[in-house]
Amino acid sequence: MMRGRELVNRLATGLVLLCAALALAPAARAEDGYGLWLRYAPLEGEALERLARFDPEIRINDHAGYIDPTLAAAADELARGIVSLLGDRAKARPSGNGIIEVACEGMMDMNPERFIVTPFREAGRRGLRITGGDYGACIYGAFGLLRELSLGHDPASITLDEAPAMPLRMLNHWDNPDGHVERGYAGRSIFDWWHLPDRLDQRMIDYARANASIGINGVAVNNVNARAFMLEPDYIAKLARLADAWRPYGIRVFLSARFSAPVDICGLATADPLDPAVAAWWQAKADEIYAAIPDFGGFLVKANSEGQPGPQDYGRSHADGANMLAAALGDRGTVIWRAFVYSADDETDRAMQAYNEFVPLDGQFADNVIVQVKNGPVDFQPREPFHPMFGAMPNTHLMLEAQVTKEYLGFASHLAFLAPMWEEVLDADTGHGGTVVRTVAQVVAPVGMAGVANTGSDRNWTGSDFDQANWYAFGRLAWNPQLSSDQIAREWAAQTFSRDPQFLGAAVPMMLESREAVVDYMTPLGLAHQMATGHHYGPGPWVCDLPRPEWNPCYYSRADAEGIGFDRSATGSNALGQYASAIAARWSDPETIDPALLLWFHHVGWNHQMRSGRTLWEELVWHYDRGAAKVDTMAETWSTLSEYVDEERFRAVSEMLAIQQREARWWRDASLAYWQSVNGLSLPAGAEPPAHPLDYYRGLEFPEAPGQ
Repeated sequence: MMRGRELVNRLATGLVLLCAALALAPAARAEDGYGLWLRYAPLEGEALERLARFDPEIRINDHAGYIDPTLAAAADELARGIVSLLGDRAKARPSGNGIIEVACEGMMDMNPERFIVTPFREAGRRGLRITGGDYGACIYGAFGLLRELSLGHDPASITLDEAPAMPLRMLNHWDNPDGHVERGYAGRSIFDWWHLPDRLDQRMIDYARANASIGINGVAVNNVNARAFMLEPDYIAKLARLADAWRPYGIRVFLSARFSAPVDICGLATADPLDPAVAAWWQAKADEIYAAIPDFGGFLVKANSEGQPGPQDYGRSHADGANMLAAALGDRGTVIWRAFVYSADDETDRAMQAYNEFVPLDGQFADNVIVQVKNGPVDFQPREPFHPMFGAMPNTHLMLEAQVTKEYLGFASHLAFLAPMWEEVLDADTGHGGTVVRTVAQVVAPVGMAGVANTGSDRNWTGSDFDQANWYAFGRLAWNPQLSSDQIAREWAAQTFSRDPQFLGAAVPMMLESREAVVDYMTPLGLAHQMATGHHYGPGPWVCDLPRPEWNPCYYSRADAEGIGFDRSATGSNALGQYASAIAARWSDPETIDPALLLWFHHVGWNHQMRSGRTLWEELVWHYDRGAAKVDTMAETWSTLSEYVDEERFRAVSEMLAIQQREARWWRDASLAYWQSVNGLSLPAGAEPPAHPLDYYRGLEFPEAPGQ
């Protein structure tokens, strides 16, 4: 007679196998992108035979005497994945030739998120055992094992031992409670606040699965331009329902908090962080939240930036504001304070303002405060130098903020795989390590990474199928910043589209080259912020009439008859002075700086001789042409891959690439037409003239552009 726990385990395993098989039946009829990289497409050939011979029983070994929800979620995912990978060979029964044992009882001497997958034998049966530092480790272990199986690896040879490099790996959603997503290009918000807490959409569970599969363990659910009413009791109840649903997947809920909430909600006369009544209000609010959500992650705050309220409204510092909130949370949670600040009243180079405001506060932030710093000093441009704050605040917890949604890289329309961008900044030497290289990755490793999410209500989650790769890449790099862009692209493409070596041999190089192509046709050689007004869609280098100087593209190009580029050397704004001396010395000379950053730091004459032997003007034209031509090549490459991809997604990608081809040419032509109007130079021999005169491009308007 079975022990009660063993019987429950067997029954539970059988049910999840059966339910997984039934749930997958409709998905087999169509490929619309909803499955993301968790499609678990049936294996073929020897990979299928190996898994079929293994045909594992999924077993939960929980010494606590009950099935923990996290272990149950891990077992459910394993069952779902293996049934799907086996395809027609699947057997919907609770036992097989092999065993996968989920056995994360908690090992106190381990990182609680570390998982280990090891082989074992039991009564002649081969098995794989997933163990870890805590129950949550088994979620990561289950997805890690399924990734190996999905890539066709032999179950008999799989051994894994992984722990995340960073403790906090989170997504920031810029979603508003009315369903609009700021800088969102994939439909409406995935959060159905209207029906919560009474109804929880299945999409919330699938979203949690996707995040857990790549190691994401925190989600800030609302826009940093926050609405105060999301701190009121009815929204706390909605948030609690999400937290309960995501807890088995290791995801903690964070909330963007409006700094003026005590005034907005309670009617206090002030939100001064040093006012005892304000501190008491936040303390009571934190206690209320934790009573409903015991593992609430904490607050994300945008303050004194782009019109948002903050402590400077009362003559206080960022540290004063952050520390007051940190005291309210105590050791229960974290305050994440964004360093994205700039002021219309500050005539300093916008690229310098965050450093100027925050670096003098180093060492003044409470231990449970994280300062969240964008990858570059301006605003998620196609290419920026790393932010000078990295390495300059050794006594402050700094977190890297990246943008997964492609606000400045063609929205969801353009194929731009961003892993190379993030790899570029993570690997950057800050110059603050003395004789030891201290990279951005090393600076943020004790804290974490945040990514501005690109998910929405579109069936494929991200607006275009290839934009899913950026969500995947962000999570994988936050888990392990040592992974290469090539490895991440291969993993994603194999799980999402096809494992066929011919497909991967064509699609992966296309992905790896895509971001540089976008830089070339949008903002080559260190140009930045050259997009049109408001929606950030399309080129607008001629825009010079916006009320705030730093909103104008001409502010950044500084283009005139003599040359182009922003002088940030000692003869200009001296933004270079914010970098470590070794970095500043290398970048201060136009002859030694990486040409990819030339115009970010230097105003250079149009006839300046480049290393290539071309003049700067000729080099700019060459880059614009190369970018547009690369997109043509990408489209041509994709056109040869129809046999490897289902018809629906193949057509969708083809249509997006056609849009990108047209818009790459538009960016190239409009930009060159404007630069010619400034410098009066002819195009180099062989370069095609713009398709239209400059006035045509200046007259284009797009009131329907998404994400405004």
